[in-house]
Amino acid sequence: MVANATKSEYLMELEENYGAHNYHPIPVVLERGEGVFVWDVEGKKYYDFLAAYSAVNQGHCHPRIIKALTTQAQKLTLTSRAFYNSVLGEYEKFITEYFGYDKVLPMNTGVEGGETALKLARRWAYDVKGVPENKAKIVFANGNFWGRTLAAISSSNDPSSYKGFGPYMPGYELVDYNNLTALENALKDPNTAAFMVEPIQGEAGVVVPDNGYLKGVRELCNKYNVLFIADEVQTGLCRTGKLLACDHEQIKPDILILGKALSGGTMPVAAILANNEIMLTIKPGEHGSTYGGNPLACAVAMEALKVLKEEKLAENSETLGVLFRAEMTKLMNECSVITAVRGKGLFNAIVIKEKNGKTAWDVCLEFAKNGLLAKPTHGDIIRFAPPLTINKEQLLACVEIIRKVILAH
Repeated sequence: MVANATKSEYLMELEENYGAHNYHPIPVVLERGEGVFVWDVEGKKYYDFLAAYSAVNQGHCHPRIIKALTTQAQKLTLTSRAFYNSVLGEYEKFITEYFGYDKVLPMNTGVEGGETALKLARRWAYDVKGVPENKAKIVFANGNFWGRTLAAISSSNDPSSYKGFGPYMPGYELVDYNNLTALENALKDPNTAAFMVEPIQGEAGVVVPDNGYLKGVRELCNKYNVLFIADEVQTGLCRTGKLLACDHEQIKPDILILGKALSGGTMPVAAILANNEIMLTIKPGEHGSTYGGNPLACAVAMEALKVLKEEKLAENSETLGVLFRAEMTKLMNECSVITAVRGKGLFNAIVIKEKNGKTAWDVCLEFAKNGLLAKPTHGDIIRFAPPLTINKEQLLACVEIIRKVILAH
């Protein structure tokens, strides 16, 4: 440790020296969280406006979720699926009734959920639709992001995701997001199994499609007998002001992918929901996970889902999201630094114009100095996604921090 280095500097140096360099974090070292707040190792308090990329929708260390975690952890944590366990069936009944599907396939991470959905879609295409073996095609939207596995980056049009990692997964096609004409042209191919899409594109910078886009997707998938896969890993679970982002247009995907806030930020938990015609195409031994459906995850996920509804977090997200965008729009009209404001619920973004050599990264560093944590994406976009437990007073305090920093930019 360098003489006179702070504890934060020492811990960041450890990561630099011994960890892979696959992330570029904002330089704060966090050690505690509660609700909408986190504290660094020096004791400084921050508003969390990233919420672990929407994994902490219920707030940091929600007491009900932590209680479910610790209670189950003292009884049984893992059996593998070689045996039944006492919590999985209860969880499966709970979550399928909660979202209105016949079956759930439990996994651990969002990207595993995406991989599982694509395997299901391909198997369905061969067994049900009648696509010739090894000819199934999956369609994605440009700007998509659902993880860093080889299958996920193969669907990306962002060189920072895919460059240098080829060869890529075959059987993929990309079309422009928010373009129903382009989508229809792709779905006309009889070998098309599915269209997988984020209802609102998160990593791309909270890109919100036109009203009617998702309904149009649903209608086109019906027309061409193609599965509609909704990647709601980041947009789901009340983040956008509804339980699911698809609920804004009252449509139901054939396959629903959930993750992140399904555990309230306590552990990796993912779920893939579909009806029997799709889910039962996969037979024993053809897909699985050692940890998927473990008793600890099941207990945590049930409590996390109960918290969302019982604390009315979708309603809070909707109300405060409207207020936040109104405040950001006022700020945009006062200055030339912000060029766009967009979002739904408490899933929002501003586009920052570089000024005097300072970028969105520099703005986020200033946010941190003033007690608010956010992270840029694609160089000029800052996402704002606080825990959904935030209240109006706290939100307006954060607006003042954002306002102070932006006007000084």
